[in-house]
Amino acid sequence: MGTPERVARMYAELLSGHDEDPAALLAVGYEETHGELVVVRDICFHSLCEHHLLPFFGTAHLAYLPAGRVAGASKLLRVVEAMSRRLQLQERLTNDIAEALEQGLRPRGVAVVVQAEHLCMSMRGVRKPGAQMRTYATRGLFQNDPLERANVLQVLSSA
Repeated sequence: MGTPERVARMYAELLSGHDEDPAALLAVGYEETHGELVVVRDICFHSLCEHHLLPFFGTAHLAYLPAGRVAGASKLLRVVEAMSRRLQLQERLTNDIAEALEQGLRPRGVAVVVQAEHLCMSMRGVRKPGAQMRTYATRGLFQNDPLERANVLQVLSSA
C-alpha cells in the first residue's frame, strides 16, 4: 500500500539536484591569501544514470588552486551532492563539478576525478560487478600546463 507515493517521494529526493544551483553554493566564501593546492578526496556520491534509470555510485576527488578566495569544505561536498542528485552521465557529472568550482571560486586551476560503479554494467547487460569507470576534468592551469596537470592528477588519482 502507498507504493506509488513512496516511489514518487523517492525520485523527488534522488533528483532534487535539478532544483539547485551548485555555483550558488560557493557564493559564501572567504577572501584568503592561501595560494597552495586545496584537495578534498573520497567524497561518496550516488546518482542515477539517465540512460537506464539505474544507480551509479562511487567517489569524487577534487582540487583547486585558489586565486584569493576559498570555500568552506562542506560547500565543496554540497556541490558534488547537488550535481549527483540529477539524472546524469558520469562524464557530465565530472564536468559539471569542475564548471561549478570554476564559476563559483574563480581559482587558477580546477581538477576533478570521479570513479564509479554503474549498476547498468553490474546487474544487467555485460554483468561485470566491481568494474569501475574513472573520468577526469581539468580547468585553468591544470588544463593548460602539462606538468601541473600531471601533478594534480597524480595527487587525485592516488586516492
